[in-house]
Amino acid sequence: MTKQKTIKNQLVINALSILFFGLTINNTNAQNTTSISDKKIASIFALETKYLNNTFKVVKTTGKMPRSSSKGFQPISDWTSGFYSGNLWFAYEFTKDKNILKKAEYTTALLEDNKYFTSDHDIGFLIYCSYGNGYRLTKNPKYKEVIIEAAKTAITRYNPTVKSIMSWNPQQERDWKFPVIIDNMINLELLIKGTEFSGDSTFYNIALNHANTTMKNQYRADFSCSHVVDYDPISGKMRKRDWNNGNSDPTTAAWSRGQSWGLYGFSFMYQYTQKKEYLDQAENIASYILNNPNMPADMVPYWDYNAPKFPTIKDASAAALLASGLLRLAPLSAKNGQKYFKAAEQILTSLSSDQYLNTSGKGYFLLKHATGNYLRESEIDGGLIYADYYFLEALLAYQQLKAKFV
Repeated sequence: MTKQKTIKNQLVINALSILFFGLTINNTNAQNTTSISDKKIASIFALETKYLNNTFKVVKTTGKMPRSSSKGFQPISDWTSGFYSGNLWFAYEFTKDKNILKKAEYTTALLEDNKYFTSDHDIGFLIYCSYGNGYRLTKNPKYKEVIIEAAKTAITRYNPTVKSIMSWNPQQERDWKFPVIIDNMINLELLIKGTEFSGDSTFYNIALNHANTTMKNQYRADFSCSHVVDYDPISGKMRKRDWNNGNSDPTTAAWSRGQSWGLYGFSFMYQYTQKKEYLDQAENIASYILNNPNMPADMVPYWDYNAPKFPTIKDASAAALLASGLLRLAPLSAKNGQKYFKAAEQILTSLSSDQYLNTSGKGYFLLKHATGNYLRESEIDGGLIYADYYFLEALLAYQQLKAKFV
């Protein structure tokens, strides 16, 4: 499908979305959202089980993991490879199905070599989404050992002068000396758990330093963030803000999934540390997102909140991650918890509809209309494994929090 045809199709979808959800763009304070029933959630996990089983046949044969509907299955070193195991663990958590447990254990074991992955920052996605969920649900001591080893590997990319973990390697063609991307916030959970499991405070202290550096340099006055910040590894000073995903203007770009990465990351940093500055940061990011005039009525963001033209392509992965981040933040906020819960509920209601849910039972991915990198014409308007991961995580969190907020 050409980009032009994809955009045309999405324009029709967006128009229908506005008709269905009403003409008000910013509707995050609405209190008339119908709660998502346990029966609906069960039906989604039943549907997901079909995709997990479809996928497992390929994984068992090839040793590769699903990434997206356009890029298919990738080697276990691909940054997305931990999400499929995570989805299996979520499905096991919901169903208690021993057959799903066996698949989760099998695919998690395939990823163990990634505990020594040093090529970039993605070890957190690779190990914590798989082994982290596995340990949470089984308390398997082997999983704890892998997490500690992965935390040791992650901090090999830390620079004590910059006080940050380098995301990607230096690139002369991009004039990057020490690039850090907002996605890297998610990897800090691996470090926090590394300290919890080992007693070594080094991991925890590095996580705090990285979060503080990100908070200082990645964010603008309105609490939007650029995708990339480049540092001088010698002086530690910020050299420039830049882009690799989202809008190509680094002064205005507000890549939607990137805003969600930040919200999610600062929410769990407050959860684990109880440092108020992280709560304030998460709430300010949430305010930027939820009050954004370019947020669609159905709460599934476009690929960038400051994209040059609206309406345009949606990103269901940004929505799923946003919902999960809001549900992580909701019980932590005495002032805005109800608002965050209701916003997450609206997002999940949209994603649970036929417009975004792949109800065919065919293929490998649960959600439709997710976008990897729009400007680079990569993985546009299709299925993404991490969209499914954060959607399932959010549904589980939603079900656990309903008694408190509904």
